[in-house]
Amino acid sequence: MTTPATAPALRSPGRMAVRRFLRHKLAIAGVVVLLLVVLATVCAPLLTGHDPLKVDLSQVRQPPSGEHLLGTDGSGRDVFARLLYAGRVSLLVGVFSALLAVVIGSVLGAVAGILGGWVDALIMRAADVFLSFPVLVVMIVIAGILGPSITTMVIAIGLFTWPRAGRVVRGVTLSLREREYVQAAQAFGARTGWLVVHHVLPAVLGSVVVVATIAVADGILIEASLSFLGLGVQPPQPSWGNMLTDAQRLTVISQMPWLWIPPGVAVAVTVLSVNFVGDGLRDALDPRESS
Repeated sequence: MTTPATAPALRSPGRMAVRRFLRHKLAIAGVVVLLLVVLATVCAPLLTGHDPLKVDLSQVRQPPSGEHLLGTDGSGRDVFARLLYAGRVSLLVGVFSALLAVVIGSVLGAVAGILGGWVDALIMRAADVFLSFPVLVVMIVIAGILGPSITTMVIAIGLFTWPRAGRVVRGVTLSLREREYVQAAQAFGARTGWLVVHHVLPAVLGSVVVVATIAVADGILIEASLSFLGLGVQPPQPSWGNMLTDAQRLTVISQMPWLWIPPGVAVAVTVLSVNFVGDGLRDALDPRESS
């Protein structure tokens, strides 16, 4: 029998959110798949004995075998080893670009929501400007001007994808600043930075986490697209995107599926898993959902 002392704990927002998330089967599957992908990329040296950068012209485009589980590419490099090490690059680009976008968007959105007036208008018009540009086209232009590199790609993706987080945080902040405790803090002289750190960011954390998962998926897709076009991660360093470059040849597509199916499946499965986790977090953190 549940006592009055334990009843509030069982009905706490955190417990109810976890319960709602665990009921989301696709989200749980997404978490499992993401954990497997991360473990596979981290433990790549233990899972394959091949160097992903080692060229062996005597083993060019060999089909899958006991020695090479996913065959070899046009330079004789082991595709399985390159797939695992490429996951590190693609995941890091997705995570760090999402982190940068969320940090910029959260800070600007919170400031816009609290200060309002011309500051709010200026930040939101800046967000509209960034949203008006096709991200992939902008990335291509930046890569053409500054040269392709992982650092450039992470910074550019983060700078041009922050408006999504900014708008979400601003919306929550606008409703939050009408609360009595926020108005009381302002009346006692609390500065904007203090309000953002102590009141706004804790309140928007759930929404920001959901936006971050979407940003990670977008970052992985943008990196794969740029690398496929030759403007992202540069060979011989592997990424899932530049591993798909061989798929531009009709003979490879029709006769050598081991060169393009594994990285294509890796991108699709990882992005879908991240999106499923984001859907689960959105439902779990929505207070309107029943426990």
